[in-house]
Amino acid sequence: MTALTIFTPSYNRAYCLHQCYESLVNQTNQHFIWLIIDDGSTDNTETLVNSWIQENKIQIQYHYQDNQGMHGAHNAAYRLIKTDLNVCIDSDDFMPQDAVENIINYWNSIEHKPEDLAGFIGLDAYKDGNVIGQKIPDNLKYTTLEELHNKYKITGDKKLVLKTDIVKQFPPYPIFPEERFVPLGTLYLQIDKKYKLGCLNKVLCIVEYLEDGSSRNIIKQYFRHPKGFQYARINALKHSNYFKVRLKNAIHYVSHSIQLKDFKFLNKSPKPLLTFLAMPLGIGLFLYVLYINKLKK
Repeated sequence: MTALTIFTPSYNRAYCLHQCYESLVNQTNQHFIWLIIDDGSTDNTETLVNSWIQENKIQIQYHYQDNQGMHGAHNAAYRLIKTDLNVCIDSDDFMPQDAVENIINYWNSIEHKPEDLAGFIGLDAYKDGNVIGQKIPDNLKYTTLEELHNKYKITGDKKLVLKTDIVKQFPPYPIFPEERFVPLGTLYLQIDKKYKLGCLNKVLCIVEYLEDGSSRNIIKQYFRHPKGFQYARINALKHSNYFKVRLKNAIHYVSHSIQLKDFKFLNKSPKPLLTFLAMPLGIGLFLYVLYINKLKK
């Protein structure tokens, strides 16, 4: 029985997608589906993927849609996935040979899964093998992603393997027609409020931050997609358990709201008093981002 869907959002990444494909062909456990969400590519992605389907080395599902951005591709993936577990591997990343085996073995090793278990957290690493940020404490069995970063002070990107039926309980990311970005963490924070995650101290993904990736262009993303970011800030103000996180997001929420000329933002805020107190810093942040964005043009 296929237990896992590995899904890959892709937009004009035919030039690097082969790296992910080759890593999946070489997996020691082949009980997975590779779901490629082609988010409106204009290159030869479809032709390339069809050639891999013809090779029939791994099970591939291909889905094309008009360009909606990374979060829109995640919406499509969660709508299409039917396996028990899912994990996202970006188009410029790939998996170690034993990643699928480690995922399935770990999940099967939990004999009596708690009802509030939404999946588990694994590690990301660079191509040189060094873990991004820090490893998970060995004595930590269950946590949330927010706890891991804010309570246990573990830094760096981590890889989430999630139960599909739990992900489907939550609303999809909003689509703003004129924008193409909503931070993916909005979903993970909502999951954190109701569920726990297991901890697997093994590398599940090898990460490469390309020049055209969202991580390298965060200032541009910030300024181009204020509605998506404003939504994320409201979500964090509502759901975060940590004051410093709520304060940071209140500052950013003010900045995005000014850019949007949304002067009713205090009424919309889940934390109006904190948002009011954050206004001077939020105004300063808006002016800073405006200045930096002009410099980068």
